[in-house]
Amino acid sequence: MKRIQLLDKEFSLSIPASDIKRAIWLMADKINRDLKDKNPLMVCILNGSFMFSADLMKLIEFPCQISFVKLASYEGMGSTGKVKELIGFNEELKGRTVVLLEDIVDTGVTVENSVKQLLQTGASEVIVATLLYKPDACKREVKLDYIGLEIPNDFIVGYGLDYDGYGRNLPDIYSLVK
Repeated sequence: MKRIQLLDKEFSLSIPASDIKRAIWLMADKINRDLKDKNPLMVCILNGSFMFSADLMKLIEFPCQISFVKLASYEGMGSTGKVKELIGFNEELKGRTVVLLEDIVDTGVTVENSVKQLLQTGASEVIVATLLYKPDACKREVKLDYIGLEIPNDFIVGYGLDYDGYGRNLPDIYSLVK
Protein backbone atom coordinates (compact mmCIF):
# COMPACT_ATOMS: atom_id res chain seq x y z
CA MET A 1 0.00 0.00 0.00
CA LYS A 2 1.35 3.37 -1.04
CA ARG A 3 1.99 5.90 1.73
CA ILE A 4 2.82 9.60 1.69
CA GLN A 5 3.95 12.14 4.28
CA LEU A 6 2.43 15.65 4.42
CA LEU A 7 3.85 17.90 7.11
CA ASP A 8 3.51 15.94 10.37
CA LYS A 9 0.95 13.36 9.11
CA GLU A 10 1.17 10.08 7.24
CA PHE A 11 -1.48 9.04 4.71
CA SER A 12 -2.17 5.79 2.87
CA LEU A 13 -3.73 5.30 -0.55
CA SER A 14 -7.51 4.93 -0.34
CA ILE A 15 -8.91 5.85 -3.78
CA PRO A 16 -6.72 5.43 -6.86
CA ALA A 17 -6.96 7.91 -9.72
CA SER A 18 -8.59 5.28 -11.96
CA ASP A 19 -11.55 4.97 -9.53
CA ILE A 20 -11.90 8.75 -9.37
CA LYS A 21 -11.94 9.01 -13.17
CA ARG A 22 -14.57 6.29 -13.45
CA ALA A 23 -16.82 8.00 -10.87
CA ILE A 24 -16.55 11.32 -12.73
CA TRP A 25 -17.27 9.66 -16.07
CA LEU A 26 -20.43 8.02 -14.65
CA MET A 27 -21.54 11.33 -13.14
CA ALA A 28 -20.93 13.22 -16.40
CA ASP A 29 -22.96 10.63 -18.30
CA LYS A 30 -25.96 11.24 -16.00
CA ILE A 31 -25.55 15.03 -16.09
CA ASN A 32 -25.35 14.96 -19.90
CA ARG A 33 -28.69 13.15 -20.05
CA ASP A 34 -30.44 15.09 -17.29
CA LEU A 35 -29.35 18.68 -17.89
CA LYS A 36 -28.71 19.00 -21.64
CA ASP A 37 -31.76 21.26 -22.15
CA LYS A 38 -31.40 23.40 -18.99
CA ASN A 39 -28.56 25.83 -19.86
CA PRO A 40 -26.99 25.37 -16.42
CA LEU A 41 -24.41 27.52 -14.73
CA MET A 42 -21.82 25.22 -13.19
CA VAL A 43 -20.35 26.68 -10.00
CA CYS A 44 -17.03 25.29 -8.79
CA ILE A 45 -16.49 25.73 -5.06
CA LEU A 46 -12.82 26.57 -4.57
CA ASN A 47 -10.31 25.52 -3.54
CA GLY A 48 -10.98 21.82 -3.23
CA SER A 49 -13.22 21.33 -6.27
CA PHE A 50 -10.85 22.65 -8.91
CA MET A 51 -9.57 19.25 -10.10
CA PHE A 52 -12.99 17.58 -9.99
CA SER A 53 -14.65 20.50 -11.79
CA ALA A 54 -12.01 20.60 -14.52
CA ASP A 55 -12.23 16.86 -15.18
CA LEU A 56 -16.04 16.86 -15.10
CA MET A 57 -16.33 19.87 -17.44
CA LYS A 58 -14.18 18.10 -20.05
CA LEU A 59 -16.90 15.42 -20.23
CA ILE A 60 -19.95 17.71 -20.44
CA GLU A 61 -21.35 17.51 -23.96
CA PHE A 62 -23.75 20.48 -24.01
CA PRO A 63 -23.12 24.24 -23.92
CA CYS A 64 -22.91 25.60 -20.39
CA GLN A 65 -21.08 28.21 -18.36
CA ILE A 66 -18.81 27.78 -15.37
CA SER A 67 -18.09 30.16 -12.54
CA PHE A 68 -16.09 29.96 -9.33
CA VAL A 69 -16.70 30.84 -5.71
CA LYS A 70 -14.25 30.53 -2.88
CA LEU A 71 -15.63 29.35 0.42
CA ALA A 72 -13.79 28.23 3.53
CA SER A 73 -15.07 26.12 6.41
CA TYR A 74 -11.98 24.12 7.40
CA GLU A 75 -8.94 24.93 9.48
CA GLY A 76 -6.29 22.24 9.76
CA MET A 77 -8.09 18.91 9.94
CA GLY A 78 -11.51 20.02 11.14
CA SER A 79 -14.58 21.93 10.10
CA THR A 80 -15.13 25.22 11.89
CA GLY A 81 -18.89 24.84 11.46
CA LYS A 82 -18.96 28.27 9.80
CA VAL A 83 -18.71 29.08 6.10
CA LYS A 84 -16.68 32.13 5.09
CA GLU A 85 -17.28 33.53 1.61
CA LEU A 86 -13.94 34.67 0.25
CA ILE A 87 -14.96 35.17 -3.40
CA GLY A 88 -18.69 35.36 -4.11
CA PHE A 89 -21.12 34.84 -6.95
CA ASN A 90 -20.88 37.39 -9.78
CA GLU A 91 -23.24 36.00 -12.43
CA GLU A 92 -26.93 36.78 -12.89
CA LEU A 93 -28.65 33.75 -11.39
CA LYS A 94 -32.31 34.73 -11.67
CA GLY A 95 -34.23 31.93 -13.34
CA ARG A 96 -31.11 29.81 -13.93
CA THR A 97 -30.41 26.21 -13.11
CA VAL A 98 -27.23 26.23 -11.01
CA VAL A 99 -25.10 23.13 -10.49
CA LEU A 100 -22.84 23.32 -7.44
CA LEU A 101 -19.65 21.34 -8.04
CA GLU A 102 -18.33 20.25 -4.66
CA ASP A 103 -15.28 18.13 -3.91
CA ILE A 104 -16.65 16.60 -0.72
CA VAL A 105 -19.76 16.79 1.42
CA ASP A 106 -19.07 15.80 4.98
CA THR A 107 -20.92 17.89 7.59
CA GLY A 108 -23.17 19.40 4.89
CA VAL A 109 -22.79 22.94 6.24
CA THR A 110 -21.13 24.40 3.12
CA VAL A 111 -23.65 22.85 0.73
CA GLU A 112 -26.62 23.87 2.88
CA ASN A 113 -25.45 27.50 3.07
CA SER A 114 -24.58 27.64 -0.64
CA VAL A 115 -27.94 26.25 -1.76
CA LYS A 116 -29.83 28.74 0.45
CA GLN A 117 -27.78 31.65 -0.88
CA LEU A 118 -28.29 30.64 -4.50
CA LEU A 119 -32.05 30.26 -4.09
CA GLN A 120 -32.21 33.67 -2.38
CA THR A 121 -30.50 35.24 -5.39
CA GLY A 122 -33.20 33.91 -7.69
CA ALA A 123 -31.84 30.64 -9.10
CA SER A 124 -34.76 28.56 -10.33
CA GLU A 125 -33.16 25.36 -9.05
CA VAL A 126 -29.91 24.33 -7.42
CA ILE A 127 -28.45 20.93 -8.20
CA VAL A 128 -25.55 19.53 -6.18
CA ALA A 129 -22.86 17.33 -7.73
CA THR A 130 -20.23 16.10 -5.29
CA LEU A 131 -17.31 13.85 -6.02
CA LEU A 132 -17.20 12.49 -2.47
CA TYR A 133 -19.83 12.05 0.24
CA LYS A 134 -19.31 11.05 3.88
CA PRO A 135 -22.79 9.93 5.00
CA ASP A 136 -21.58 9.18 8.55
CA ALA A 137 -20.30 12.76 8.97
CA CYS A 138 -23.28 14.60 7.49
CA LYS A 139 -25.13 16.65 10.11
CA ARG A 140 -27.53 18.49 7.79
CA GLU A 141 -30.43 17.41 5.60
CA VAL A 142 -28.95 18.18 2.19
CA LYS A 143 -30.15 16.95 -1.18
CA LEU A 144 -27.27 15.59 -3.22
CA ASP A 145 -28.29 15.05 -6.83
CA TYR A 146 -25.07 13.47 -8.09
CA ILE A 147 -22.61 11.57 -5.89
CA GLY A 148 -19.38 10.17 -7.29
CA LEU A 149 -18.28 8.02 -4.35
CA GLU A 150 -19.49 7.44 -0.80
CA ILE A 151 -16.58 7.18 1.59
CA PRO A 152 -16.01 6.53 5.31
CA ASN A 153 -15.58 9.37 7.77
CA ASP A 154 -11.79 9.51 7.41
CA PHE A 155 -9.62 12.58 6.96
CA ILE A 156 -8.46 12.53 3.34
CA VAL A 157 -6.15 14.45 1.03
CA GLY A 158 -5.38 14.47 -2.67
CA TYR A 159 -7.21 15.29 -5.87
CA GLY A 160 -7.89 18.84 -4.72
CA LEU A 161 -8.33 18.06 -1.02
CA ASP A 162 -5.65 19.29 1.36
CA TYR A 163 -4.07 19.20 4.76
CA ASP A 164 -3.08 22.78 5.62
CA GLY A 165 -2.73 23.58 1.92
CA TYR A 166 -0.67 20.50 1.00
CA GLY A 167 -1.68 17.47 -1.06
CA ARG A 168 -4.11 19.10 -3.52
CA ASN A 169 -1.85 18.16 -6.44
CA LEU A 170 -1.99 14.40 -5.84
CA PRO A 171 -3.88 12.41 -8.50
CA ASP A 172 -5.04 9.80 -5.95
CA ILE A 173 -6.87 10.22 -2.64
CA TYR A 174 -5.19 9.23 0.62
CA SER A 175 -6.56 8.60 4.13
CA LEU A 176 -4.90 9.66 7.35
CA VAL A 177 -3.00 6.83 9.03
CA LYS A 178 -4.15 6.72 12.64
